[in-house]
Amino acid sequence: MRITLLIIMGIERPSGRRYMNLARGLVAQGHQVRILALHPDLAACRQRRFMQDGVEVWYVGQMHARKAGSLPQRFGPLVLLRVLSGATLGMIWGVICSPSDIYHLGKPQPVNGVAALVAVKLLRRQAFYVDCDDDEVHGNRLTAAWQRRVFAFWQELLPRIAAGVTVNTHYLEDRWRGAGVARVAYVPNGVELAHFRPPEARRLDALRAALGLRGRRVVAYVGTLALQNHPVDLLLAAWLAVVAAVPDATLLIIGGGEDLPSLQDWVAAQGLTQHVRFTGAVEHRAVPALLALAEMSVDPVHDDAVARARSPLKLVESMALGVPVITGAVGDREALLAHGRAGHLVAPSSPTALATAMIALLQDEEQRLRLAAAGRTMAQGYAWERLAQEWLGVYSPYA
Repeated sequence: MRITLLIIMGIERPSGRRYMNLARGLVAQGHQVRILALHPDLAACRQRRFMQDGVEVWYVGQMHARKAGSLPQRFGPLVLLRVLSGATLGMIWGVICSPSDIYHLGKPQPVNGVAALVAVKLLRRQAFYVDCDDDEVHGNRLTAAWQRRVFAFWQELLPRIAAGVTVNTHYLEDRWRGAGVARVAYVPNGVELAHFRPPEARRLDALRAALGLRGRRVVAYVGTLALQNHPVDLLLAAWLAVVAAVPDATLLIIGGGEDLPSLQDWVAAQGLTQHVRFTGAVEHRAVPALLALAEMSVDPVHDDAVARARSPLKLVESMALGVPVITGAVGDREALLAHGRAGHLVAPSSPTALATAMIALLQDEEQRLRLAAAGRTMAQGYAWERLAQEWLGVYSPYA
């Protein structure tokens, strides 16, 4: 089949990696895949059409914010209107230039939603499919009520009129089945097993020295530093108790985001500078080596729609490296961690629960190794190649 994915982010963004990895899996099974995407910094993009691992990628517009380096740049209202209009027209033109058997939207949002209605339904007179991997209203930083209403409209409309819906969590599966959507396929996030392998000891030692981590007990957080949907402040609040109990512990925070400066200021104000390292934004290919420095990783969450709707890439990637995970018992996390066999599940929204679990695991090497081994085993079931087969299931019998 010829399959075109319409995504509203770059292929290196977290959700973008979901679609790129699934596209690789589809190509491996003999399908032709083109991704129409929005670039995080289109002005600096030197190549807007290219092939990567057999997948054809077209950048047809700019994302809603410029994301280059550790801090995103938000556009003013008029510039944002121009950016979104250009992105929508670029997406429509991309569909017109991409005759396909299947059109599949990555996220139900306005830009690709308008393109689907205008170019796929109206001009091509074909059906389209939608992937829901988040709660778009609560998972994005929408500062005005009208923005929330717009996102809610498209999030509610597109899955209901699509030929089929793919989701990455059982929470979203139940939501859309309950709304009367007939064809829903559950496809969680996965891991590039070839990429997430422990680096050689010499490289790890050099990296540990460069970051000043020799002789330190390392705990890692990987992700976007945006408190709207990633409550890293819970982890930092817990870290005060961890340092008191384990003085040689260091928290390695891998990633950038709009709240990086405020988090750095908080760490300095609490006197934790020697116990917290911020890497800033790093390329995805650098993440495995950084994460492999850690004895465990932590995914702090609240029990809210954002956490219930997410299938965190970071959990499975950490497990594949043999780095145990500590996270809140929310949504699919319990199933991902094999009900506690591959990591610790704690009460959400609780710095105390996070701190207790981190301290206990830092002080119990036997348990840490047992969780690490179970995590590596569990991660094998989340290979993208296998998940691509589940993705194809939503197209039958329409394809």
